[in-house]
Amino acid sequence: MYKCYNIKNFLRIIFVNAVIFTAVFLFSGMGKYLIFSSAEYNDEKIFLPVIMYHSIHESSATEYAVTPNQIESDLKYLKQNGYNSVTAEQLAEYTHGKGELPENPVMITLDDGFYNNLYYLEPLLEKYDMTAIVSVVGTYIENDAVRDPHVPEYSYLTWEDINKMLESGRFEIGNHTYNMHESKKGRNGCSINKNENPEEYCYILNSDISELQELIRQNTGKVPIVFAYPFGYTCRESIPVLRENGFIITLNCYEKPNYITRNPDCLYGINRYNRSGLYSTEEFMSKLLKE
Repeated sequence: MYKCYNIKNFLRIIFVNAVIFTAVFLFSGMGKYLIFSSAEYNDEKIFLPVIMYHSIHESSATEYAVTPNQIESDLKYLKQNGYNSVTAEQLAEYTHGKGELPENPVMITLDDGFYNNLYYLEPLLEKYDMTAIVSVVGTYIENDAVRDPHVPEYSYLTWEDINKMLESGRFEIGNHTYNMHESKKGRNGCSINKNENPEEYCYILNSDISELQELIRQNTGKVPIVFAYPFGYTCRESIPVLRENGFIITLNCYEKPNYITRNPDCLYGINRYNRSGLYSTEEFMSKLLKE
């Protein structure tokens, strides 16, 4: 026998179904919107050109040296075309979801720690309101700079010089290894040797870069978050060692564009264009600023 029809049961079923339908509609609609918005936010990519300078001096420009006039021409070009320099700290904060990057960001880096980076570049950074990262080599500071300081053509930075740079607010200091900026015993820079035991390699690399980290901390009170691979030679075995030593940004020498996201991993393996003094500002910028 069929069950008698009950108007209250019928209305209750209609009400429950309406609630379920509304919930499903809102979830699917709003959920899709939220997921899309999140994906759109996380996938935003900001083009970041990065310049790699080395030495700055008045004599003839070379593959790894520019004149003061050339580097001023570069900074002037960037400023006039709406580019704004960014610091390592700004990049680190942005990738961790804090703050924003300026429009048309550009990063200025210098390798090896020549005294002329301070002598010539500091007033230019002040003039054009820019910043730069100088990655230093420990033995150059401890040995070479002490023996023959403050000659713009060839001297290296002393600890006193580095503190002046930091006090200016225009420079950040990066780690370029304590004593692995050379090719010896089959090793290129700080890369792993062929057939080298990975554990032994990690011990050697950690001993070297941690020594410079500690020297910088002792002499400046700062601990670098930027590591520049000597000669740009990289290897996957180095990555956990660098992370353990607190590096958030690593710099190589591949001449490719960079795209910054909110993912901190995008800062591992930043590409840089070597600024050869054999080209004009316009020639170099046409390559650097091409996405």
